Amino acid sequence: MPRRLALALIITTLGAAAWAGDLAPSGTSAANPLGGKAVPAKIAPGQPRLIAWEELVPKDWDPMKAFKGIDFSKLDDNDPRANEMLMKLQKASDNAPTNPAMDGVMVRIPGYLVPLEEKNGQVSEFLLVPYFGACIHTPPPPANQIIHVQTASADKGLRAMDTIWVTGKMQTLRNDSMMGTSGYHVAADSVTRYTGGAK
Repeated sequence: MPRRLALALIITTLGAAAWAGDLAPSGTSAANPLGGKAVPAKIAPGQPRLIAWEELVPKDWDPMKAFKGIDFSKLDDNDPRANEMLMKLQKASDNAPTNPAMDGVMVRIPGYLVPLEEKNGQVSEFLLVPYFGACIHTPPPPANQIIHVQTASADKGLRAMDTIWVTGKMQTLRNDSMMGTSGYHVAADSVTRYTGGAK
């Protein structure tokens, strides 16, 4: 029986971190709300800015920098270096830098819901993540790809991994939760089900 669980976790998490610097997929659908919709160059006064997830990542950040030259195929679970790499990767992911230009911006962004707290029959606190399964079925993405959201009103019946739109003022504010470390916070003005369009 192969003993490569630690290696698989390293590769999965590295893949998530590397994705943060890639462009969003080109197609948009209910199952993939992050398709490459063009962000409008001008924003109407009083309207939130529609943003893409890659805008949350500083352009000069390289999540793979600390792991260049490492041959992961030589590591298995009983190798102490595997655990050392996992710890190093987790620390780098939790401390991933945010984009200071996003602080204080009114935004509208689609993503997947990871519940943290439910109140009065609705999810009142959650993480917003860029791909299906993050923080639940796969390791959390880097902190600069997780948004901590608190809201006074949201659609009732929202569940884990539902696709949603979040609108509100973004802050570069780190928060630790049992589901992952977020680098951003939004006090949401609205949380609505994703319908496939920007409106």
